[in-house]
Amino acid sequence: MAENADLLALLAEMKKSLEKGQERMEKEMQSGQEEMKNQIQSHVENQVREIKDHVNSCLERIEDVQSVKREIGEVKGEVQRNIEEVEEKVQLKIGDIEKRLCELEDRPLNFPANPELTYSKPTIKSLTFDGQTSWTFFKTQFDVVSERI
Repeated sequence: MAENADLLALLAEMKKSLEKGQERMEKEMQSGQEEMKNQIQSHVENQVREIKDHVNSCLERIEDVQSVKREIGEVKGEVQRNIEEVEEKVQLKIGDIEKRLCELEDRPLNFPANPELTYSKPTIKSLTFDGQTSWTFFKTQFDVVSERI
């Protein structure tokens, strides 16, 4: 029976050793799970932080684009107003020019004669053949005078 008692004692000791090993294994597993959980949580937090930074950066760019769009709209409106002002001025000038043109067309062309500006035709004294000069000389003079007229 002593052998049975030794076996029972050995069995009890093995059971205790097994339980201690199992407890140690459970503690190590819990510790490993905790560490993995912390690593995963840290990784997730880093990713969330990066995503937030990216979203904030995108929002800033969107705000910049909207600001530029507003400025473009303002400049476009100002340019449109300037174009309209210039068009109005051009239309007024065209109207003035048309009015002046009509006035000039309606005005009679009876300008008073200015003695300085009047053109008088030169009077030509007709030549008569007197018989004292040769006919060839007379004809040459006549041809020269008639060419000048």
